[in-house]
Amino acid sequence: MPNFQNRVRAAARGAALAFCMAAAALAATSAGWRVAAAAEAPSAPAAASAAVAPATTAGSAAPAGDFKSLDGEVQGLKKEVLDLNRDLFMLEEELLFPANTQVAVFVSLDVGTFFELDSVQLKVDNKEVANYLYTEREVEALNRGGVHRVYIGNLKVGKHELVAFFTGKGPHERDYKRGANLGFEKGVGAKYLELRISDRQSALQPEFRIREWE
Repeated sequence: MPNFQNRVRAAARGAALAFCMAAAALAATSAGWRVAAAAEAPSAPAAASAAVAPATTAGSAAPAGDFKSLDGEVQGLKKEVLDLNRDLFMLEEELLFPANTQVAVFVSLDVGTFFELDSVQLKVDNKEVANYLYTEREVEALNRGGVHRVYIGNLKVGKHELVAFFTGKGPHERDYKRGANLGFEKGVGAKYLELRISDRQSALQPEFRIREWE
């Protein structure tokens, strides 16, 4: 399986790299044309004389049109590269994590008073599978309602256990580490689990829960 995964990743990256090189070559051509045009541009006095002329010839307007057209092609290629990378990423996930064995774990926040998240560590069946350190911007995104997929992997059908450890700042800015666990059964089809951190006002403490998405 690892060899197959490496081959899939190598093929995806190779295709993306080839496309990026093509876009870079076209961009370099565009830049070269601009440099050549600048080198052939008239001196300042000549440019001033040309400004007094009653009209511009059709031939002088042609290169500007060519540059605009080439710029459009470069921008189009950039968009295609982004689309290709997205499609390759989705294809890679479908090949490496098929729906019948896939399990994914997400993190969400509903806090603001009792906990500030720093990191999440995950263990599945007593084996560490993820250890993620959050940046300030990522925590802000979670506080605005975002959801982060912290782990995706494969599990066989049957019973499993997920254990999560949360590290951060608790009440009164104290270092805070808590854990939560969930026993779940993996059936045929993808399994999605959510790590939810929320404020528990009655206890003046954060609450950590793991739940299955239906």
